[in-house]
Amino acid sequence: MRNFRFRPARLGTVAVFALAGLLFWLSFTVSRGNNIRTDDSLLQMSDLIRERERQNDTLETSAARLRADVEALTERDHPDDPDRARRLDATETAAGLNELTGPGLTVTLTDAPPDAEPLLPGVPEPTPNDLVIHQQDLQAVVNALWAGGADGLRIMDQRLISTSAVRCVGNTLILQGQLYSPPYTITAVGDRDRLRAALDESPALVNYQQYVAAYGLGWEVAEHPSVTLPGYDGSVALRHARPVEPGE
Repeated sequence: MRNFRFRPARLGTVAVFALAGLLFWLSFTVSRGNNIRTDDSLLQMSDLIRERERQNDTLETSAARLRADVEALTERDHPDDPDRARRLDATETAAGLNELTGPGLTVTLTDAPPDAEPLLPGVPEPTPNDLVIHQQDLQAVVNALWAGGADGLRIMDQRLISTSAVRCVGNTLILQGQLYSPPYTITAVGDRDRLRAALDESPALVNYQQYVAAYGLGWEVAEHPSVTLPGYDGSVALRHARPVEPGE
């Protein structure tokens, strides 16, 4: 009878083939027969976002008509109640639903040139991520302005309310169903000295300023004796996730 001898090399070869087979199987399972080394999925996501943007435009137009109908009915049902009208107006102003005018400032954030080189000695060569505006940069400006006592905020052409979310996909801003590209503008109404101080004291923006100096990211603050923010005209309904019920 031939004696079987354990050979590590043979075992290693078997393990390599087994691992290769597993990787091929996982690749097929993930791709489901499609080529996963393309940008098709990103292109499809971009197309989906733009289609949803068109749908949102249609829904916002319909919602604006309905809000006008509600306001007309409210005026008709309570024509002689000035106290109620004042309370309602004050509530809508606090919620950001009414136009707001006052002194303020605008912060503009801009990507650096794609071929930017270090502007300071000893600074490393930039990566693509160093040269673009990120979600956290926009959020840092918004948070600082709120902390500085802003009475109201607008990003691009949209008023922010308590449920507004600043989200970015790549260097594209998605705000309340609309898509925006840099340069980004954030306008605040409030005491200009307090707003500027809040921007200067924000740790996140102090870090951003380092990239402004090192690579030329855009940063501009313009003051306004008077500026008007539009009232928010989107839906204020709250939507949330819920657990799937059995049978759904």
